[in-house]
Amino acid sequence: MFAKLRDAFLYFNKVVPFRLKPAIITTLFLVVMLLLPVPAGLTPKAWALVAIFLTTILAIILKVMPIGVMAMMAMTILALSQVTATSSKAAIADALASLSNPLIWLIVVAILISRGLKKTGLGNRMGLIFISLLGRKTVGIGYGLAVCELMLAPFTPSNTARGGGIVHPIMKSIASAFGSDPAQGTERKMGTYLSLVNMHANTITSGMFITATAPNPLVVDYVARVTNQSFHLSWTTWALCMLLPGLACLLLMPLAIALLAPPEVKATPDAIGYARGELKRMGPLSGSEKVMIGTFLLLLVLWANLPAMVFGPAFTLDPTVVAFLGLFILIITGTIDWDDVLSEKSAWDTLIWFGALVMMAEQLNKTGVIAWFSEMLKNAILSAGMGWEMAAGLLVLLFVFSHYFFASTTAHISAMMLAFLTVGVALVPPAYVVPFLLMMTAGSTIMMTLTHYATGTSPIIFGSGYVPLGTWWRVGFIMCVAELAIYAVLGNLWWKLLGYW
Repeated sequence: MFAKLRDAFLYFNKVVPFRLKPAIITTLFLVVMLLLPVPAGLTPKAWALVAIFLTTILAIILKVMPIGVMAMMAMTILALSQVTATSSKAAIADALASLSNPLIWLIVVAILISRGLKKTGLGNRMGLIFISLLGRKTVGIGYGLAVCELMLAPFTPSNTARGGGIVHPIMKSIASAFGSDPAQGTERKMGTYLSLVNMHANTITSGMFITATAPNPLVVDYVARVTNQSFHLSWTTWALCMLLPGLACLLLMPLAIALLAPPEVKATPDAIGYARGELKRMGPLSGSEKVMIGTFLLLLVLWANLPAMVFGPAFTLDPTVVAFLGLFILIITGTIDWDDVLSEKSAWDTLIWFGALVMMAEQLNKTGVIAWFSEMLKNAILSAGMGWEMAAGLLVLLFVFSHYFFASTTAHISAMMLAFLTVGVALVPPAYVVPFLLMMTAGSTIMMTLTHYATGTSPIIFGSGYVPLGTWWRVGFIMCVAELAIYAVLGNLWWKLLGYW
């Protein structure tokens, strides 16, 4: 009997499209959650929804299956169990409701637009241009990578595609050109430093624009929800609020990492020649690259709402409409084609998993789960007798540093942020609610610095072998604390100047 069970386990472990051991763990977790007594203040259906949601988050953390498959599984279970409705027809309507969310489509379309960066070679050209201008020293190359990240961030909502797919190959090419290779034990010549700059520039720029990483629209939704739509982070508002503290972090980061993980090679005059040689090989700007540049400029003008400022509110365009316009321009000009759109798997994957997580968060709110958990957290803080200032700081720190337990920024934000925001809004005086919300918003991307599994970019850069694990965690913790301090001091002064408190 034991041998048959073992053989069956080995067989399914080979053929099923998921990791069997983590799948068993998550299944047992779901069963245990469903068998537990329903807590006071929740209905049985609400508790079942909690169980399904937490099981989905655990499955994402344990990487049972691709995140899109797990999201589809969650939607299927919600529809079958009818925990949000009284019929399967109403339940499947609930499960699919978020797929029409404009914020989700903003990210999907922006990913499709960013495909043009790779296809036309404009992303590589931008990186090489900055290195040719700033590459006389290793720190200068670091600034070149950081500026490249900043220029690409508004148009690449996949921070993994930006940092791992565009900037990282440029960084590796430069390190290799100077003989910095982990296989030869020479990674500290330059590669360790540049890899860390690559990573931290990615996380800093991810927090500067709504369209710089996929979970940001989820944060926008939560902020609007806890303030009853009285404070909404538009594309322009987000970019303006994060502009000064974000630029300060980006300006100081390469210097700080040069102290924390100093490169052995300080001067790199050959880097300029290398970059110029690559640019020469690429030749002049192609027609498709010019179209990409023109499209990006148009998107920036429309996302910044400049026509409405000049001609009046009648010319205001929703950011998602603007994104669709940009995609349409790229398609009709032949810069990308319909096959590119269909084959951009990350965009359609994002539509499914992001839609599922947004949907479950909405249902948790509708069924009173978020209010129930928030009340418990608020009562715990009040019973400790701390003032609102300390409570607000504690909420930010707990939220940020709990990311050590998450391998997905989206999973972390989906699981915890709405509840933490709700508690903060209840505890913080109304005059100071907005700076608290903006600190939580900043923390949602700053936390990606902490570990080598914190976001999709991390394992790509860590996997190249340039940064030892201890160095990654040490630098990540120090930079996380430093960036939080910059936003807490400079950010709050900036938000005061902007009139938000």
